[in-house]
Amino acid sequence: MLFFQAILKLAGGVFISRDIISIRDMNKEEIEKIFELAEKIEKMIERVKILEIMKGKVLSLLFFEPSTRTKLSFETAMKKLGGETIGFESIESSSIAKGESLKDMIKVVEKYCDIIVIRHFAEGAARFAAEVSEKPLINAGDGGNQHPTQTLLDLYTMKKLKGDISNLNVTLFGDLKHGRVMRSLVYGLAMFNAKITLVSPPGLEMDKGIIEEVKEKFDVEIYSSNDVKEGIKNADVIYICRLQKERFSDAFEAEKMAKTYKVTPELLEYAKSDVILLHPLPKTNEIDLMIDFLPIAKYYQQVAYGVPIRMACICYVMENE
Repeated sequence: MLFFQAILKLAGGVFISRDIISIRDMNKEEIEKIFELAEKIEKMIERVKILEIMKGKVLSLLFFEPSTRTKLSFETAMKKLGGETIGFESIESSSIAKGESLKDMIKVVEKYCDIIVIRHFAEGAARFAAEVSEKPLINAGDGGNQHPTQTLLDLYTMKKLKGDISNLNVTLFGDLKHGRVMRSLVYGLAMFNAKITLVSPPGLEMDKGIIEEVKEKFDVEIYSSNDVKEGIKNADVIYICRLQKERFSDAFEAEKMAKTYKVTPELLEYAKSDVILLHPLPKTNEIDLMIDFLPIAKYYQQVAYGVPIRMACICYVMENE
């Protein structure tokens, strides 16, 4: 525990929250402390491999929706901190399939663990679970609403690869209507005073209420366009997301929309030579396969940053436990 306190001190002092539910609940200072802690952890795990900060602690992974990166990176993060994990990865493998309420499940699971990570298909489920739980809780995505740890690793990636986020021109490109990653990220970028451009096919624009809220709160300009070439020409970072087909009521419409935007080598001729491409993954057909081999494609490196960031997040919520 003394080692735990020491690395928190290295990261700039005491955190003030015990849950991570939404980027909206956090401030810039807290996020910068998490970044500091993640950088310290990165250096430590290069030397030590297992930190044992969470030795004897158990993290419960309640995944009501499929996940590869988020679930596995949380498992890896907890194990590299010396802790253990339990959990499930679908509704069918949980007692919810038998009719158990989310409230009852949380009240049961918290008796088995020290921290809960939840991914749920319903917006607001993570906040409800946090209110019910007596243990710290992290939102790993709730419907089309928020995905805060993804935003933290996205911002961290930009900082590591491009430097000061406030100097960046960032284009968010793709399905901005349904993507919870984009909803969280536009808020986080505005918090750091980045210059934001939103590019999407017609009909998949980000909700105007979210844009107006972010503009008013952070006094930033946000530009919107359906013109991809115009939207990427000044970008330092192009952040691409897939079409969220599972959130469409009409599968035919989803397939039709999927053909309306794609990042190709030809399209990138309109972008700056030092632009970087990020993607939360999984990607489907929105990025030409040839781009994977270009040095500007940084999404696999982005994935790697998910482990130190989620290690830092676990430490963040467990500080006072």
